[in-house]
Amino acid sequence: MNWVIIIWAMVASSCLTLAMMHLLVWCNKRTAWASLLFSLSALATVGLAVCEVLALRAETVNEFGTVLRWGHVPFWVLLLSLVGFVRLYMRAGRLWLAWTICGLRTLSLILNFVFTPNINFREITGLRQFQLFGETVSVAVGIPNPWMLIGQSSLVLFLFFLVDATWTMWRRGERLSMLLLSSTMAFFITVSLGQFVFGFWGINPIPLTPSMFFLGVVSVMAWEMSRAIIQTAQLSDDLCKKEEWLDLAADSAGVGLWLWDFKTNVIWATERARLIYGFSPDEQISFDTFLSRLHPNDFEWVAQASQKCRQEGADFRYDYRIVLPDDSIRWVKVLAKTLFVPNGTSNRMTGVSIDITEHKLAELALQMERSFSETLLESLPGLFYLYTFPEMRLVRWNRNHETATGYGPGELRNRHALDWYAPADQEAVTEGIKKVIELGSFMIESNLIMKDGRSMPYLLTGARFQYLDQLYCMGIGMDITERKQMELELQQKRNELAHINRVSTMGQLASTLAHELSQPLGAILRNAEAMGLMLEDPSPDLAELRDITEDICKDDQRAGQVIDRMRAMMKKRESKQYHLDLTLLLGEVITLVQSDADRRHVGLVLDINPALPSIHGDPVQLQQVFINLLLNAFDALEENQPELPLVKVSARPVGKTVKVAVSDNGGGIAEDDTLHLFEPFFSTKPHGLGMGLAISRGIIETHEGRLWVETNVTGGQPSPSPCR
Repeated sequence: MNWVIIIWAMVASSCLTLAMMHLLVWCNKRTAWASLLFSLSALATVGLAVCEVLALRAETVNEFGTVLRWGHVPFWVLLLSLVGFVRLYMRAGRLWLAWTICGLRTLSLILNFVFTPNINFREITGLRQFQLFGETVSVAVGIPNPWMLIGQSSLVLFLFFLVDATWTMWRRGERLSMLLLSSTMAFFITVSLGQFVFGFWGINPIPLTPSMFFLGVVSVMAWEMSRAIIQTAQLSDDLCKKEEWLDLAADSAGVGLWLWDFKTNVIWATERARLIYGFSPDEQISFDTFLSRLHPNDFEWVAQASQKCRQEGADFRYDYRIVLPDDSIRWVKVLAKTLFVPNGTSNRMTGVSIDITEHKLAELALQMERSFSETLLESLPGLFYLYTFPEMRLVRWNRNHETATGYGPGELRNRHALDWYAPADQEAVTEGIKKVIELGSFMIESNLIMKDGRSMPYLLTGARFQYLDQLYCMGIGMDITERKQMELELQQKRNELAHINRVSTMGQLASTLAHELSQPLGAILRNAEAMGLMLEDPSPDLAELRDITEDICKDDQRAGQVIDRMRAMMKKRESKQYHLDLTLLLGEVITLVQSDADRRHVGLVLDINPALPSIHGDPVQLQQVFINLLLNAFDALEENQPELPLVKVSARPVGKTVKVAVSDNGGGIAEDDTLHLFEPFFSTKPHGLGMGLAISRGIIETHEGRLWVETNVTGGQPSPSPCR
């Protein structure tokens, strides 16, 4: 039976058991750092015991040196955990001394892996055999390394650290238990230090067994912690029995209880009350500390109300804000009462505090939402309406709704949407409601019947949405009476401008009209004179007379057509659009201006693609545009007379549009003038009004086309207009 293995296994298992127990304690309560440090100390002792067994059973020098080197690792963990345990559990020991111990031990560990074979020996010369518990064990013999004084000095400083901690606890009154703990630890560490000195410095080489002594340290630490746990548990049981009913009632109601002692100015508070105000469980609360938690805007009145309740005995029933250490703001409802002793003086105040932050924020948000909604609805320029869907009963509206329609609140509530329309329009509105069901929104123009019988045009918009289990249709109605009136006035102005332009154009065509009429009238006169001469003959040629009569009729019809075209252009009427043959339309325009071109000695060329599609437009207005462009070209050629003046009219299909170009070979237009050419009252002619091109562009845009000017590469002004 190998007693060395058995004894060291018992040491390791004992320490491992204690380590696991307190490690579980720390896992359940992460703030119990003393339990974690104790577990590390016990586990380090287990590691130290394993290294000792391997060293005692080493057979070679290298094997012993390697085990001794790695044995410094659990020893480093052990010493550092003992320092931390003293600081946390015993709440004593100088901090600078603790850091010095940890620093020296860490330096020793680093040097241990720097030196070969380790920090204890410069060289291990051999192994000496000893008898221990009836077993043969090995002990190293060699040249000691003076650097191991660093590690041993850390143990000496730890002894001073323990003495300093013991003195601190003695002054605090913790004399019995802590004195036993610190003295026991000091004893075992002193014995272990002596073993290191005798073993490593060659004074008396003996087997290394520090784990045996640190087992004593771990044992006394475990006993002290267990005793403290037992006492804490007993106190906790007593306290729980006394306060169980109070905590149960407070927790079930979600309130914190507190008591303010006027004599000591100290406030006792339950755990929930401390949680509400942001105080730690062990923090002492004074009235001034409580006031420091108040929101700056509530500080003054809460302090005054508290003093008033204290002096007059009035109840404290208020809601106020507090500022927690993390700068978050909470709302608290407080119900408190001052208690009096038999002599009539007050000695304390007791009360309850309830965290109402969520309720208060929801209440404030609801108030803000209502205020915002009311302000938004009343600021809308039109009618706001909210209908149940698909019943279409009015449940919400704004003041503008009452003012515009003339109905009062009682008349508007639950009014059906169809009641706003004439019977003839209700079918179309019903179709609109069906679209809302399909698309979820709508936008229509319709006439609403007001209370006084007026029919007012409105632009109505709406969208469907769901709140809880009810569907609604919400929207806005805008009065478009002014817009409709402006549209009518704009159309009238447009017609008047077109009429003015036609009259102006007719002034320019006066000479053309006279020339056109002079030809058929002259022919009629000559034929009439010839007929008179023939009638003087006793036997006139009747066939010749019939031919002359037909010529007179044709000339008369020709003169009538000229007059009809002029009257059509002069007539003031609304624009009407038809499907037109652009080739015929341009031919009529050429016929109208041909005499003017002949008078000015200008050549006219008509270049029309035979594949032109038909267009949709007002023939009179389009003739007006083309005549205006041709007359402008004639005027341009008069100002800059070329040798052979020529005006060309071309028409080509461009996609789904038709491009018409009127071009001349005159001197062209200045670049600066092209920027303003289509502005009203701008003209390059000495006596021009500047309205022709502006009106022409308006007519073309009304026909969904475009009119522009560009410089011809050969000089002149082509003015194309695509027509649809």
